[in-house]
This record gives sequence, C-alpha cells and structure tokens, in this order.
Amino acid sequence: MKPTRVLLADDHALVRAGIRALLNEIEGVEVIAEAGDGRKALQLIEELQPDIVLLDITMPDLNGFEVLAESKKHFPDLRVIILTVHDGGEYAMEALGAGANGYLPKSAAADELQLAIEIVNRGETYVSGEVSRRTLLQYSRGQAEHPLARLTPRQREILILIAEGVGTKDIGRRLSISAKTVESHRAQVMERLDIHDVAGLVRYAIKMGLVKVE
Repeated sequence: MKPTRVLLADDHALVRAGIRALLNEIEGVEVIAEAGDGRKALQLIEELQPDIVLLDITMPDLNGFEVLAESKKHFPDLRVIILTVHDGGEYAMEALGAGANGYLPKSAAADELQLAIEIVNRGETYVSGEVSRRTLLQYSRGQAEHPLARLTPRQREILILIAEGVGTKDIGRRLSISAKTVESHRAQVMERLDIHDVAGLVRYAIKMGLVKVE
C-alpha cells in the first residue's frame, strides 16, 4: 500500500522535530515536508498535494485558519488535522466550520495522534476527547455557530491587522481601500462580535490565535 503522505506545518522547529519523530514511528505514514509559516505551508500544499496536513493555528504570515480556508478552496479533498495548544471547544468549532477534518491538542498522547490520522484518512472526522465530544455533536447537528464564522474574509483580515497594531490609514493602504471603508468594516466586526472597543478586538484576536504574542 502507498504510504499516507503528511505535511507538517508549525512555526516551532523543535515542535516539528518532535512530531516528526512520532510520525516516523507510525507504519504507513511518511512526512514529505515541513513548513514554518502559513505562506510556506500553502506553497507546499500546492506543490506536493499531501494526503494529510498537520496544521498549527498560530503561525506567522498566514495563521492556520487562513491556510485551512485557502487550501480547502483549491483542494477540497485535502484532509487537515489542526494540531494546536488550544484545547477549547470554541477553537474546534471554528476549525471544523472552516473545513478541518480533525482537531487534536498538542498535549494529546502519541497513540491518539496515530488514531486521529487513521480516522481522518478513512474520510471521517476526529475530535480529541480532551476537547469535548459535545463539540463534534454540536457541529454535526449545526447547533452552534462560532462568532468568527459571522465575519467575511475581508473583515477577518482587518481584525488581524487591527490586532497587530496597524492603523486605519495603513490598513487602507495595505488593502487598497479607503480609510472610511476600513472604519466601516471595523464597525461591522465590532457589531458581529459584540465587542465595542479596539482593545477588546485585540484581546479577542489573541485569544483566538489569530495573531502571535511575542
């Protein structure tokens, strides 16, 4: 049988080395490449078309949610397991809503990583027991919508830039839109997230792993 080809995307080299060592012990699994940032991950997904991507949420250039959305748009059959330090159900809901096939905290045991790969490789969805089975149940029944799902891609982009400390005029220049349009998007983001100040938006983006805290 052909091995399951895995791409590993995480911005910490030591973490990648540890995960790779675990994957090398799993029969029938081959790590074909590693990426240390989101943009490199997307490039390698396009070039190598792996069977499974193990994807961290918080990465430079593009975060894991952005990589997930973009890769699923171009490669809908790609299987993605979010492997992250965030073990809250809200992150799992966001990941599943964006098209992830699995969600596994980095605190999980090695045998659970193997189990997640096996289940996702069969075309099923895996959510770690550490996260809460209720998360998967709510997702499958459509009972819950994560707040980030209410934002458009442009609104998410502006939320990230705000959280990174980029000013209104600079955001407009980066995105080739007017400052007035940026302000309009910011107001809509606040309304949809029910957050009514910039500091609150920054805290929310950090909490959701959309920006990296140095």
